[in-house]
Amino acid sequence: MNAIETNNLTKSFDKLTAVDNLSLSVAEGEIFGLVGPDGAGKTTTMRLLTSIMDPTSGEARVAGFHTVTDAEKVKEQIGYMSQRFGLYSDLTVAENIQFYADIYGVPQDGRTERTEKLMSFSNLTPFKNRLAGNLSGGMKQKLGLACALIHTPRVLFLDEPTNGVDPVSRREFWRLLYQLVRDRVTIFVSTAYLDEAERCNRVALIHKGKLMAIGTPDEVKKLMRGAVMELRVSEPRRAKELLQSIMKHASVGLFGERIHLAAESIDETLKQASAILMENGIILSSSKTIEPALEDVFISVLTSEQKMDSDDK
Repeated sequence: MNAIETNNLTKSFDKLTAVDNLSLSVAEGEIFGLVGPDGAGKTTTMRLLTSIMDPTSGEARVAGFHTVTDAEKVKEQIGYMSQRFGLYSDLTVAENIQFYADIYGVPQDGRTERTEKLMSFSNLTPFKNRLAGNLSGGMKQKLGLACALIHTPRVLFLDEPTNGVDPVSRREFWRLLYQLVRDRVTIFVSTAYLDEAERCNRVALIHKGKLMAIGTPDEVKKLMRGAVMELRVSEPRRAKELLQSIMKHASVGLFGERIHLAAESIDETLKQASAILMENGIILSSSKTIEPALEDVFISVLTSEQKMDSDDK
């Protein structure tokens, strides 16, 4: 049985369609990533799937229950960690977990054992008496995860759980997620970090509420035509804006201090890019072909969509 199923799920706010005919399924015990930039519709999708919000049209089922007609049953089966998870800064780590155990109606019998297990699982035991307000960002995320797991949910929803968290804490958080999957918990996670999405079993790329691609990270990468070149230049930001404005047939992305240039005829594209950079006094120090990352695919798909939109006009 699929843990999550959506069929033409749509949510509109006045003239804005935040989720646009979204159809997908997530298998039990899978880590599924919903990937897209800010404003793509990720949080609205989460709220629809967790029965916080009703769709304008279409439908969804989570753990076998309809998100509208069986909303209370859905909430019993899920854990939800929103972007601003409601930790209480004046309560300790242990008190926060106990508070959520009360909210979820966790029986007293076995609650202490469950709490201790979660604190051990998330490496919070040494800090159980520390106020949540005095925790680091990474530790707050771990505490939020422990609180969301106290009632043993079948499906866990995480809305950009590592946003603003340092890289080391991000890796540690994902280590915890992999442990949950071994216990057959289904994880539906949204993220704007494309490198993080590659840790998922499958991903869905979403933009302006529309599903643009879905599959394993490797399958999604294969949707990209042509190749990707990595360029090292003297003025990366200016070079990126320049190439993007002139080379409409290629996709251009900035990755730190390096530029990724993707196109079907990469050799001709590189010649053109080199000429543009030279004409504008930007030094191209090196170039090499690289394996595409999910972010390259996302930029490429967006570029293709924007080109089709401009052609239609």
